[in-house]
Amino acid sequence: MPNWLHTEFDEFSFFEMSPDLVCVANKEGFFKRVNPAVIEKLGYTQEELFARPISTFIHPEDQDLTRERRTKLIKGQVLQNFENRYLAKNGDTVWLAWTSIYFPEREVVFAIAKDVTERKTIEQEIEEKYKKFKGLASHFKTSIERDRKYFATELHEELAQLASVVKMDIDWINSHNPELPATSRNRLEHAVAISNLLVDTIRRISFSISPNMLDDLGLNATLEWHCREFSILNGIPCHFEAEYDETDLPHEVKIDFFRVCQEAMTNVMYHAEANNVWISIKEEDGKITLTITDDGKGFVVDQQEKTAGLTRMRERVGSINGELGIESEEGRGTRVWVEIVK
Repeated sequence: MPNWLHTEFDEFSFFEMSPDLVCVANKEGFFKRVNPAVIEKLGYTQEELFARPISTFIHPEDQDLTRERRTKLIKGQVLQNFENRYLAKNGDTVWLAWTSIYFPEREVVFAIAKDVTERKTIEQEIEEKYKKFKGLASHFKTSIERDRKYFATELHEELAQLASVVKMDIDWINSHNPELPATSRNRLEHAVAISNLLVDTIRRISFSISPNMLDDLGLNATLEWHCREFSILNGIPCHFEAEYDETDLPHEVKIDFFRVCQEAMTNVMYHAEANNVWISIKEEDGKITLTITDDGKGFVVDQQEKTAGLTRMRERVGSINGELGIESEEGRGTRVWVEIVK
């Protein structure tokens, strides 16, 4: 051990007086010296601590990682703020944050640790609450999507079919009554056109509420179809491309990607005055990114932060631990992107 370190320990009793856990270990992984704080915190006698390898005091789940970091330490890499768990003699788990350095000339490790058990306990409680609330949010989302699916099915299967029956009856009257006056025939033809429009509208609303094809054909096929419908209905070319493995996305994420895309395209339809829309899903560096871009009039993002549409998108993206970004300038279009880690 260096002379200055030996002097500090022996002459000024820093080693014994420090409230932090201070220890010296040999290259083989045994304690060679510990201060009273180590004994008090772990509850073992000095003899008990010296008799066994340090690894036997470490929580089983942390032993492999600790061994890996210790190997790097012996090779000269300083260990800073490394957290692991120790098992006290009374069975309690103690979280320690270590800063360690290896002195090759003496083949010893000098280490200081702070007890961070209280902080880790608070962090774990917060994480448990987060998981609970996330689970509730996921449950509510699933319930809402299930209700949407039921309502969409009722619209498509019931109302659309009823409208189709009305259309068939009008066609029958028109074809079996050639003596009808021109004014009546014109009214019947108008009714047929309205019936066709009604059926198409119901189907479009049904898809908007809950796209069944998302379950049957997947996200890519659904967005492709949605893109084509958007172009037909609004006269705005919509381009879709995908460069990722769709099987990497959980069903919940697929739904949220679709809903964010739907919300962004609604904004384009009503506000952007765009000539083109581009939708892409790409994977890069372990991240999957959905992007919706338009060449419309744009807007000042800060002035639209609290609008209902942007709020809904943020809530959805937050529920899947994703990141939402919105870039726009007046006269230069808008780019909305969602990024998640695989």
